Amino acid sequence: MNDVVALSVDQCRSLGVAILKHHNTSQENAECVTDALIAAEIDGQSGHGLSRLPSYAAQAAAGKVDGHALPVVRHVATAAVRVDAGNGFAFPALARAISELDTLVADTGIAVAAVHRSHHFGQAGYHVEQLAVRGRVGLIFGNSPKAIAPWGGRSGVFGTNPIAFAVPRANQPPLVIDLSLSKIARGKIMVAAQRAEPIDPGWALDPEGHATTDPQAAMAGTMLPMGDAKGAALVMMVEILAAALTGANFGFEASSFFDADGPPPGVGQLMIAMHGEALSGGTLTKHLETLIAAVLEQPGTRLPGSRRLDARADAEFINIPRTLHDKLRSLL
Repeated sequence: MNDVVALSVDQCRSLGVAILKHHNTSQENAECVTDALIAAEIDGQSGHGLSRLPSYAAQAAAGKVDGHALPVVRHVATAAVRVDAGNGFAFPALARAISELDTLVADTGIAVAAVHRSHHFGQAGYHVEQLAVRGRVGLIFGNSPKAIAPWGGRSGVFGTNPIAFAVPRANQPPLVIDLSLSKIARGKIMVAAQRAEPIDPGWALDPEGHATTDPQAAMAGTMLPMGDAKGAALVMMVEILAAALTGANFGFEASSFFDADGPPPGVGQLMIAMHGEALSGGTLTKHLETLIAAVLEQPGTRLPGSRRLDARADAEFINIPRTLHDKLRSLL
């Protein structure tokens, strides 16, 4: 256990906010970003957690991310908003989008937010879950810098392009389904590279197109899509929704999320909110439980996201690698 440091949530929050503020980020944005990273740590998604702070801080210090950006919302139709993230962090922009969508859906039944000039948005489920706790059904699509080649190709064109869905439940936390369209989230390969640990076969290819278990070679190469050719088609669909439809950079046009080199990534996210009770005639919550019961009555089954909820129940402290802790302390 000497290789792990246990920190309370408050200690993590103070550390993250202090680091970001020290690297040219406003208090408000630093808090919003840090809260999202801590939520990922608690949910067991360390690839979207505090391991991102060094690169976030470096990018804010270099101006690749505008740590003081304030998102600008423009209403473009009765139930549609366009959110300019201002080349800042994605989290403040998506928080504004969630607030706008929640208000619009009360009158329109369904609403959409197109976010552009954005950045890495962490756990996709984090954002739609915030809609679901407000009683809304949420969908989000995001694109990211090139990491997946077109099926049959060898050079990256698309990002890992995560998607997530959340729906409210009666007297239970929302059901959240969150997945990357690569066979494994790229953040997990980044964490393996930081820890000098091999990755599983079948996750990625090296720059020459050969299978690899070396995380450094995988980061320089391409990720494999889930579902092979069908998955590659889904990746392209999300690229269109998150980038073409929002007016954001495509994955092959975006700079890396992992370093401070180059211009802002300028990627996009598309978020959809629905008034589930209105659309279902008031039956959504009850009807959903019928489906969930049919799933859980079979031995060996579980709901998507159940491990996340179990992790939250045990989250008295957050354990991070000592090497990462030392790196974070050096950034103060």
